[in-house]
Amino acid sequence: MTLPKPPAVSPSPPPALDMPPQHNALGIAYRVAAMACMAVLAAIVKWTGQHGVPVFEIIAFRNIFAFVPLFLYVWRTTGFRVLRTQRPVGHLVRSGIGVIGMTCGFSALQHLRLTEATALNFASPLFMTALSALILREAVGWHRWGAVVVGFIGVLIMVRPEPGQMNLIGVALALGGAISTAGAVVAIRQMATEKGPTIVFYFTLAGAALGLVGSAFHWVVPDALTLSLLVVGGLVGGVGQLLLTEALRVAPVGVVAPFDYIQLVWATGLGFLIWGELPHAATLAGALVVAASGVYILHRELVRRRSASPVIA
Repeated sequence: MTLPKPPAVSPSPPPALDMPPQHNALGIAYRVAAMACMAVLAAIVKWTGQHGVPVFEIIAFRNIFAFVPLFLYVWRTTGFRVLRTQRPVGHLVRSGIGVIGMTCGFSALQHLRLTEATALNFASPLFMTALSALILREAVGWHRWGAVVVGFIGVLIMVRPEPGQMNLIGVALALGGAISTAGAVVAIRQMATEKGPTIVFYFTLAGAALGLVGSAFHWVVPDALTLSLLVVGGLVGGVGQLLLTEALRVAPVGVVAPFDYIQLVWATGLGFLIWGELPHAATLAGALVVAASGVYILHRELVRRRSASPVIA
């Protein structure tokens, strides 16, 4: 006896996840605005450094005044309970790496053109891929390793390693900053339970402490204009970091991350307006190669995460 088949039942939709609504256009706008803030901060760092303000003093102002937008953001969104943490050691490691990167990056701006220092920082995703394989033991396939190799060729194009052409100190500091930025991202990935504002708070606190301690040995009293710019730099830097956080909150990383490279456009414009700098053709060519490599690495990473296949990206 054949039993009748039960009536077909349409599969019920999956339950809605407790996630913020995704707004790609808004996320892109936040990211572009964040890159403008970072370019303005870099220009202020370079200008104040040229007018006699030591790097540690610049770091102190940048982090102390970044607390203003950070506290306003926390107050209006998550509440101050978000600042509690169960990962103090993780924050110490991440913040230590981050402030080393900030010191290197700010120092590089005193030796390189604004566009060159900005473009060299684009090497960070290349280092992040290598560090993920070495530290996190992530499997990195030949697609991403190939992109890393091509990206480093782009770095060589930018730095022009010819006698009399390469600013060795500036390049070393800029690449040190890029490596530290990559290391900080890897450290953040090991703190998956921590919220964005929590990580930003402890990093800013560490930066303020380092800046004040370093400034104790060499403090320069700035004039009114320089002081104003140092305060603006801190506010702009804090707003930029929060815009980066908001961009990732409202849109997927694969949508917003490629717009990081628009920072070079902002830096080029500011460099020309303030110092009359025109980027070297090799800088632009190398930056395009590095940017293309970074976008491809991001693409392969997203493919690897989305794929249910055991094949390595």
